[in-house]
Amino acid sequence: MKTITLAHGNGGQENNELISKVFYKAFKNDILEKSEDAAVIHNGELAFSTDSFTVSPLFFPGADIGKLAVCGTCNDLAMMGAKPKYLTCSVIIEEGFDVRSLEKIVRSMKKELEVNGAMVVSGDTKVVPKGSVDKIFINTTGIGEIQKKGISSNSVTDKDVIIVSRDIGAHGATIFAAREGIDMKSNLQSDCASLYPQVKALLDANIKITALRDATRGGVSAVLNEWAKQSDICVEVDEDKIPISDEVNGICELLGFEAMALANEGTFVLAIAEEDAEKALEILKQTNETASIIGKVTDQYVGRVVLNSAWGTKRFLELPTGELLPRIC
Repeated sequence: MKTITLAHGNGGQENNELISKVFYKAFKNDILEKSEDAAVIHNGELAFSTDSFTVSPLFFPGADIGKLAVCGTCNDLAMMGAKPKYLTCSVIIEEGFDVRSLEKIVRSMKKELEVNGAMVVSGDTKVVPKGSVDKIFINTTGIGEIQKKGISSNSVTDKDVIIVSRDIGAHGATIFAAREGIDMKSNLQSDCASLYPQVKALLDANIKITALRDATRGGVSAVLNEWAKQSDICVEVDEDKIPISDEVNGICELLGFEAMALANEGTFVLAIAEEDAEKALEILKQTNETASIIGKVTDQYVGRVVLNSAWGTKRFLELPTGELLPRIC
């Protein structure tokens, strides 16, 4: 690795290589090495996360960069069983950016903060000369109060089943269609949404949650591969149980994409104790009817994800490689 390529931001193999060989190597510590969606700090009482947003276009069906910036960080906190509380907001704005667009973005942020019961308590604004940045980039950092301790992607076992909270790939397909000017003549829109309300419903029902992860860059494929390696397990997925909308399927067939590798911004993967799986699914379906149990944890091929087809064949679902779609979030 001599230079950075777009593939290093894909949430897959190259991204993992960059993080481990450069950042983890320099910043190595016990908290960071857990590789969770958010750091668990302050004696397990708080979750802490940061994220930067460079999505293009800024406005797209279902959301905009403002909503995405709040959902992204709040969702990372929620995946650790934490209630989002306090966020910072840093913006880098290109000279000449339209103030009305900026106000629209900020209104979206305000609305999504209310959904999470969170507030922005600090921030920073930089304006750079035209051409130094593409319109606007946003960073948000968040702190949340952990409501249930012990949720971890390092703790998945063969007593767990795997659930996805809704149909997958909508965000990635929407961004691609919007960027390329593809008129789908359909209701395809990003799944961008705050996930804490669903997590809270699961916690309130005392569901035995082992791990949660929102399937952003690299999609569901990246999440399952990371879990398989972190917990030394095999994840077996039934291909015909993976919920994919007709619109997303259409984009995938048209362009040769793998839906499991497409980014999501309001879809999460759950490892749930088998005895609570049906109850968890019932709760998730109150928000999205397409929620589905897609697989189970075994010890067949430790560290790997196996995809079982409807015809009885098996293949490994690999960690995404190459740059499928830059600036997805």
